[in-house]
Amino acid sequence: MSAVLYEVDQNVATLRLNQPKSLNAVNPTMIDALLEATSRAADDPKVRAVLVCTAGKHFMAGGDLKWFQDQLALPEETCRESYDALLGKVQKLALDFQQMEKPVIAAAQGAVAGFGLSLMIAADLVFAAEDAYFTLAYSNIALSPDGGATWTLPRFAGLKKAMEIALLGERFDAPRAREMGLVNRLYPADQLDAEAKKLAIRLAAGPAKAIARTKALINASFDATFEEQLLAERQSFVGCATHPDFAEGLTAFFEKRRPAYRRD
Repeated sequence: MSAVLYEVDQNVATLRLNQPKSLNAVNPTMIDALLEATSRAADDPKVRAVLVCTAGKHFMAGGDLKWFQDQLALPEETCRESYDALLGKVQKLALDFQQMEKPVIAAAQGAVAGFGLSLMIAADLVFAAEDAYFTLAYSNIALSPDGGATWTLPRFAGLKKAMEIALLGERFDAPRAREMGLVNRLYPADQLDAEAKKLAIRLAAGPAKAIARTKALINASFDATFEEQLLAERQSFVGCATHPDFAEGLTAFFEKRRPAYRRD
């Protein structure tokens, strides 16, 4: 059974986490499957948006603690190398989400814990089930966070709230996650996948170049001065304005119809 199910429909690649018995806990099998599926979606010119969701009732319950325990039985240097190799892949996945030109949407339900939370907030847009619940959890078992959570959480939730989430390891609900800016929209659990897919299809039908440039601009803004960001916006705007999608967008506006952007 594949750890991640992969399908493409209407220019949307759906990556469905598929180890429900372990609540999609992260181990080498899961992370390798996610990296392969993410790379496949990024390289496929037919894919214009990526949706990450679950085949079970839970999005991801953090790391596979049984796997981590098994590594502790190995010689110390071997154990260290094993942990480091896994974390290198975990960090690469979060970076792939951010650097991919295509928008990444996460649809989270049930338990969203540890790296599950890091993975979710690494996506560009997040939908969650109204009854989903979240915890960073690392401090509860004497670990520090990974997957970019110490970078994303302060930016979305603020410094003090990020400290609270990371240090106390407490569980919080979906309305609270939305209030803190970790989630864009909430839906009943039985509507979540359909609503997320609807948004992914909408993005996939949009102007790919403009979407990619907008994503890159926003992600780069934290490390740029205002003057640098203005220059980057100027260069991006001119690049978009000279692309065929802009001509189509203008024509569609004046003809009072939906634009039909290029799919190549």
